[in-house]
Amino acid sequence: MRKFSRALALTAAVAAVLTTGTAATGTAEAATARTPVVFVHGYLSDSVIWDPARTAFRNAGYKDSELFSYTYDFLSSNEASARGLAGFVAKVKKDTGAQKVDIVNHSMGGLVSLWYAKELGGAADIKHMASLAGSNHGTYVAGLCTILSPSCVEMTPGSAFLRTLASGDETPGAVDYRTWYSPCDGVINPFTSTVLDGAVNTLLPCVTHLGFLTDEGLLSQVASYLKA
Repeated sequence: MRKFSRALALTAAVAAVLTTGTAATGTAEAATARTPVVFVHGYLSDSVIWDPARTAFRNAGYKDSELFSYTYDFLSSNEASARGLAGFVAKVKKDTGAQKVDIVNHSMGGLVSLWYAKELGGAADIKHMASLAGSNHGTYVAGLCTILSPSCVEMTPGSAFLRTLASGDETPGAVDYRTWYSPCDGVINPFTSTVLDGAVNTLLPCVTHLGFLTDEGLLSQVASYLKA
């Protein structure tokens, strides 16, 4: 009887150790899970422009399975592109099991992202939004392409699209918003168009518009911001 009792106690002890080990492993895995990142390009661009960012994010510890690039027709209305982004985010959440995503946008991608967050209820699905040289209040450079696309008409300062985005809360929801902008941008005119009321707005001394997509130090800073 005593042998049976000792065996039973030993079995219980082993089970406790195994259970504790499993719980610890599960906790560790949960702790290392990252919010998936959705990159949103701008005008005259596609997902390829995010290759340097992907490298910087991988160096920061992200896996390729956590990095997603949304590609859309930049000639179409930003409203239509925002609806496409809504569907893309929904798929990313379904495929990864994540509750929210982080969004990193560049240039006109800022308008697509903000319309999704503000006008389509997307803020509920976003944890962080990082805007790199976003045309968040438009750019006068868009006047060069208004004849080509409705997206440029919407990106022109004073457009009905921009008036809608600027009305009320510019940074809606429980989203952590941050922008990066520079006087050396050259495309976002005025360069302060990127600044959002309610966001952490980071002024960089001299980065060109395309430089936002290749500056290793900046991209590493963005990755660190999202991981925080």
